[in-house]
Amino acid sequence: MDFRLKVFYTVALRLNFTKAATELYISQPAVSKHIQELEETYKTKLFERNGSKIALTPAGEILLKHTKNIFEIYREIDFDMSFFSKERQGLLRLGASTTISQYVISPVLAGFHQKQQNIKVNLLNGNTEQIENALINKEIEIGIVEGQSKNQSIKYIPFLKDELVLVCNSKNPLVQQSKISLDDLKAMKYVTRERGSGTLEVIEFALKQVGLKIADLQIEMQLGSTESIKSYLLNSDCLAFMSIHAVSKELTNNELMVLDVENLEIERYFYIITLLGKSDALSELFIQNIGNHYNLKL
Repeated sequence: MDFRLKVFYTVALRLNFTKAATELYISQPAVSKHIQELEETYKTKLFERNGSKIALTPAGEILLKHTKNIFEIYREIDFDMSFFSKERQGLLRLGASTTISQYVISPVLAGFHQKQQNIKVNLLNGNTEQIENALINKEIEIGIVEGQSKNQSIKYIPFLKDELVLVCNSKNPLVQQSKISLDDLKAMKYVTRERGSGTLEVIEFALKQVGLKIADLQIEMQLGSTESIKSYLLNSDCLAFMSIHAVSKELTNNELMVLDVENLEIERYFYIITLLGKSDALSELFIQNIGNHYNLKL
């Protein structure tokens, strides 16, 4: 039954039998057989099938909710009981927004693995909105995000200060200017992250404080990752507001340059997020590890 529930859970998340089979290292007919046996056990359909597309039925939604709770209990049992064998074991599911997963969290993960080699860590990457949704849906235990959308069911713990700077290609004539005025910003072209990005949320808030809206800027392109924005900047005359952590290598190599904008400073914190009122020993251990890495008490 446990494995059938795992098959069901994987299909429910992917909504695709082929992807579930690949992920579970079993055949697609085997996936179908397990789902069929579950449906026979509960005498109800768990998925609606429409050609190649599938969707959860109301019964499937309920089973998914219970399955998440079951696997969460199993995960906590594995970690708590490993204490008695002196070899901490378990699975930690993390989510990190794009900038953090690419430029901030990797050293933390490496240090954590050196100390806790038998703890498996899965890292989900997405924008802040996607990571918050994954946390609410119990697909991850901890998220690390750039924005703070103040979701009432989420606890936000600030842990690392960041600065967003305006950068451009080092060959851009604008690098000759000592200062960029707020009015100058309206005449320039930009590349930004997509809606739902924590970085874009922070930029919008900072601009609002100085009387500007994101609509006042000439957005040439919206791209879904920090790396794609950097690549775009290196091949255009566009500008972008980016985390100083994300462009440190390009600044050192003189590929990108920071433009000083008069009367505009964009600072923010990166946040560790957990479900409000929900805690477990493995998550607390990892959060403590982040604090130790940055010499913080979290």
